[in-house]
Amino acid sequence: MPRWYSARTDGPAMISRRSLLRSVPLAIAATAAARPSVGRAFTAPATISRHDPKRVIRRPLLDAALERFHELKPRIKASDLIGIVDFSRHSSEPRFHVLDMHSGDVSTHLVSHGRGSDPAHTGLLQRFSNTPGSNASSDGAYITGARYVGQHGPSMRLHGVDPTNDNAEARAIVLHSAWYVSKDLVRQHGKIGRSQGCFAVNPQELAYFLDNFGNGRLLYAAKV
Repeated sequence: MPRWYSARTDGPAMISRRSLLRSVPLAIAATAAARPSVGRAFTAPATISRHDPKRVIRRPLLDAALERFHELKPRIKASDLIGIVDFSRHSSEPRFHVLDMHSGDVSTHLVSHGRGSDPAHTGLLQRFSNTPGSNASSDGAYITGARYVGQHGPSMRLHGVDPTNDNAEARAIVLHSAWYVSKDLVRQHGKIGRSQGCFAVNPQELAYFLDNFGNGRLLYAAKV
């Protein structure tokens, strides 16, 4: 487990899951000064918050993501970074959070949701679906896979591990870039475009994800 999970002064290192989640903000603050940031992971043109995830990621979502990280640890090959997508946020907001599990740094990025999740194109996700042909986003935990070149150019495979997203591979739900994900579109239209259920990011940030976030890391998407 990352060191800041058990960085407590009022009890033993082995703690319950509930205590683990409660201790996250204090532990990050305690280790921030002692441990240097992992700068390699935060080179993308994105908003960055140092050492305080709870100011960027809503606490219920952060707790849920960390709990799934704990449960899926045997299947996670790389535990340095986890991705947390907050689908309760409007598409105009940076809602793809990448949390550095060592330093507590968070970078935030624009990301699309599926057109089937927002038929009226309001910018707000209305529903999830795991059904092929729904063109909707699916919630739950994913394990990132290998990079490849496909219909949308360089992309990253995603393996859904929950009943709510276990059709991800059959539906070709992946991470790729798209022209319709940009700050310019937010300024012009107040929202970004929609995908067919994939996690589409800004083309200028794709290399960041492909270089830093692939092959065995946790991506957790939810609306809580």
